[in-house]
Amino acid sequence: MEKIADPNSYGFRPKRSAADAIEQCFLALCRKCSAQWIFNGDIKACFDRISHQWLLEHTPMDKDVLRKWLKAGYMEKGAYHQTTEGTPQGGIISPSLLLVTLSGLEAELKRYYPQDKDKVNIVLYADDFIITGATKEVLEKEITPKVEAFLLERGLELSREKSKIIHIDEGFDFLGFNVRKYNGKLLIKPSKENVKRFLEGIRSIIKSNAAAKQENLIYLLNPKIKGWANYFKHAVSSKAFSYIDYHVGNALYSWVRRRHSEKSVSWRQRKYYRTRNLNRWIFSARIRNPDLSVRQLDLAKTGDTKIRRHIKIKSEANPYDPNFKEYFQQRRWRKVRRGKKETPNVDAWSTGSA
Repeated sequence: MEKIADPNSYGFRPKRSAADAIEQCFLALCRKCSAQWIFNGDIKACFDRISHQWLLEHTPMDKDVLRKWLKAGYMEKGAYHQTTEGTPQGGIISPSLLLVTLSGLEAELKRYYPQDKDKVNIVLYADDFIITGATKEVLEKEITPKVEAFLLERGLELSREKSKIIHIDEGFDFLGFNVRKYNGKLLIKPSKENVKRFLEGIRSIIKSNAAAKQENLIYLLNPKIKGWANYFKHAVSSKAFSYIDYHVGNALYSWVRRRHSEKSVSWRQRKYYRTRNLNRWIFSARIRNPDLSVRQLDLAKTGDTKIRRHIKIKSEANPYDPNFKEYFQQRRWRKVRRGKKETPNVDAWSTGSA
């Protein structure tokens, strides 16, 4: 699959991530001479509508095995249903089949727009993608029809509700990030919708564990907080991290106050918090170890996550190609070294340089 995948396709591929896709967005849009218009596309019910016939004709694998995968059907409420289109829901082969289906879109566009003057670039992640263009007219009247024709051959179509053409000064959301230029400077931040949805999830966990032990609540929250912060640590996220920590802190203090409404503020602080770094209050539980020693279990804060610029994978890199063995070894060791090295907590993607 790696051999036929598009260079700037980043979903469901080894050694690639959403951070690579977002970094490619930065490279395509950060300069003054970069494209100003973006087609933010979304494929309607992608996994459910892929053409079986197209897959059987173009997927490089045993056709009988593939046919059995596609025609296996599914059970719902005790009844068997046949499948005439789409890929197995939740099947381990479905991501690979989607990768095969969308492979070739970048080559198709480059065939019509090989020159830099058109400023046509594509960034694809699963069934979400963006295409840049020099003008709105090029995207609307030329590129969109070509994309629709490409998808139609595979049994797919664009989602009219989610697909739109946007100027870079207006900005757009992609993979949970907001990409926008402010006075000519490109900044990539966590999107407002993503921040809102994350806080709603955190508040829901806190409210549904009103009677839980403090340490159990921290065990529930920490993986979510750390995971969200690590996903966005390569973007301009300092303000978003501060906003998240402030509102999570308020939600937790409300949780404490409901449990001990009759107690004073100082009593609540002594019981549920500890201080660190110039009276910084940390939501923390005292845990007794099997050897009877005591340790502190602190709530994770997004602001403690170091913000660092992500180094994008080479578009043509293939982890199964021996020619790239040394390249991937260098990336792995660079990642290990960066994990050990402390860096200032400054915003990435804020310098305007590629």
